Amino acid sequence: MALAVGASASAGGSSRPRVTVIGDSVAASFDYVPAARRYLGKGIDLRSDAVVCRRLVAASCAFQGSKPPTALDVVSAEGHALGPVVVVNVGYNDWTAVYDVDRVMRALTAAGVRSVIWVTLRETTSNYATNNRRIFAASHRWKRLVVADWNAYSRGKAWFREDGLHLTASGALGLARLLRPLVLAGTRSG
Repeated sequence: MALAVGASASAGGSSRPRVTVIGDSVAASFDYVPAARRYLGKGIDLRSDAVVCRRLVAASCAFQGSKPPTALDVVSAEGHALGPVVVVNVGYNDWTAVYDVDRVMRALTAAGVRSVIWVTLRETTSNYATNNRRIFAASHRWKRLVVADWNAYSRGKAWFREDGLHLTASGALGLARLLRPLVLAGTRSG
């Protein structure tokens, strides 16, 4: 179900900082656009756990007969193995009543994550706009939360498939370009 993206060094250990991307099908573009994965992962131990139908904390929707673990489930299961930096790119399958940024931040803090880069949603619905307001509000409560404003960064770009959400190859590269400086800054914080 989850895909570990190998940008890591030898199995004997790595001096490169671990960065985990927890995402839904939008973030899964890093799994099918190798150039974007290479760009984002250069010099870091990049792991990707991005799957179709993932939700933040409420039970994920079913896809091809199974329900993937929620973002919260991944954080709880992986704990300290997540590494010091986590990118959260989840929300397109959520509704506003259950989009609980604080609950996930508490779990990430307990897992020892030093820097959380939370990607905003492309505001194609009022639901996504409301969840983006929750992300920004949480960034004022959580010092370790940095907002990657994908909604603003991608506005007006021809980076999307017909649904206006899922990424083309150029969109995946655009997302990697937004995230890379934030990820690198997160690996230096501490």
